[in-house]
Amino acid sequence: MPQMLPNFSSSVKLKYVKLGYQYLVNHILTLLLIPIMVGISIEILRLGPEEMVNIWRSLDIDLVQILCSSFLIIFICTVYFMSKPRSVYLVDYACYKPPITWRVPFSSFMEHSRLILKDNLKSVDFQMRILERSGLGEETCLPPAIHYIPPTPTMEAAREEAQIVIFSAIDSLMQKTGIKAKDIDILIVNCSLFSPTPSLSAMVVNKYKLRSNIKSYNLSGMGCSAGLISMDLAKDLLQAHPNSYALVVSTEIITPNYYKGSERAMLLPNCLFRMGGAAILLSNKNRDKRRAKYRLVHVVRTHKGSDDKAYKCVYEQEDSQGKVGINLSKDLMVIAAEALKSNITTIGPLVLPASEQLLFLFTLIGRKIFNPKWKPYIPDFKQAFEHFCIHAGGRAVIDELQKNLQLSSEHVEASRMTLHRFGNTSSSSLWYEMSYIEAKGRMKKGDRVWQIAFGSGFKCNSAVWKCNRTIKTPTDGPWQDCIDRYPVHIPEIVKL
Repeated sequence: MPQMLPNFSSSVKLKYVKLGYQYLVNHILTLLLIPIMVGISIEILRLGPEEMVNIWRSLDIDLVQILCSSFLIIFICTVYFMSKPRSVYLVDYACYKPPITWRVPFSSFMEHSRLILKDNLKSVDFQMRILERSGLGEETCLPPAIHYIPPTPTMEAAREEAQIVIFSAIDSLMQKTGIKAKDIDILIVNCSLFSPTPSLSAMVVNKYKLRSNIKSYNLSGMGCSAGLISMDLAKDLLQAHPNSYALVVSTEIITPNYYKGSERAMLLPNCLFRMGGAAILLSNKNRDKRRAKYRLVHVVRTHKGSDDKAYKCVYEQEDSQGKVGINLSKDLMVIAAEALKSNITTIGPLVLPASEQLLFLFTLIGRKIFNPKWKPYIPDFKQAFEHFCIHAGGRAVIDELQKNLQLSSEHVEASRMTLHRFGNTSSSSLWYEMSYIEAKGRMKKGDRVWQIAFGSGFKCNSAVWKCNRTIKTPTDGPWQDCIDRYPVHIPEIVKL
């Protein structure tokens, strides 16, 4: 039979219906107030001069009332501005780029593995399968001590790596911003696995001869999400100390943590973790508002350490031969998903527009009252953010977040390309991703950025930034000599 009615599902683009709904809900107050204000304005214009004078006289306002009202308004405004949190600005940041002579192509990595694990070929094959599916490229780098056969992870070599990575990033940041060492009021260094005495923060104080009254902190054992923990700490300190600069350094030192055993769960970090570090300058000074790149909007932290499985899913321990390494549990992705869910529950109401929150609420009520089998509504976080910086912990991490948050390939491009070019650089990976977006010329004034990181413990942390100004394509940085080659196609399996 001929079709009597048009097929509305194909003739009407439902995305425009959703856009209309979003606009209506998000601007409901404006749409309601405009007609009211127009009506009041029309009524006022209809009144004659004499009627307006009579209305003013009928109010019977004397000088004392005017002064009291003015004083009350001034008092309320003063209390509001004094209690308002200080804005925290990201002036600029710099990422460390290892020299090309330290790169580790797959062929070199596998040759070293065969020589080091010559008595355990199954572990060699396991590492090869991991590398084939890892999403890493041929230009990732490891420190010089790991290039030896066998590796020489001495304390001296670890300190040398820390000095090269941290000092190079700070030098680059100081050159960019023009800040001097004496101007720094707060110093925070986070490195999860390498915690020497004196601390890495003390090493920075000694190198740059920072002031004796500097407030310095050294965070260790906090995992790959420690960078955002440092941001949260810096934010709180900047609230307490006005007119201050905070220098945050995020890195992971690879040299002392290269696993030389044969346990498969502990060989994974060898395949994924690579050299990297970043230095970030934060400020609460009003004069930095114009030159700052970003403003910190929210930091949300979620900790699942009360659960035993979550606590031990990333665990430093000895294997049966007494060799120390990081054991990654098979339940890692499940635990990460639960941590992400808790984090999203907290950050959602802070960032999502009213239209998405209402849809989520209606679906939740419908499942509770009418039908528990209703598919839960996943909020569209693309309505809240223009850019996503997902911790480049591994291909599986990026795949899961892209799927769960319903992101496009472009939204996760920065994360995938960072993993391909630099590997998993731990807490600093978020800044390589931010640098990628800037190098592509995509960061515009008003854009919102969501940084998501996972760490041992188990933790999921988020930071929300708002771009202060349209950022010109930088002529330096870690992507300087290779941004034109990206994005690249990354196959599911790279046959070695």
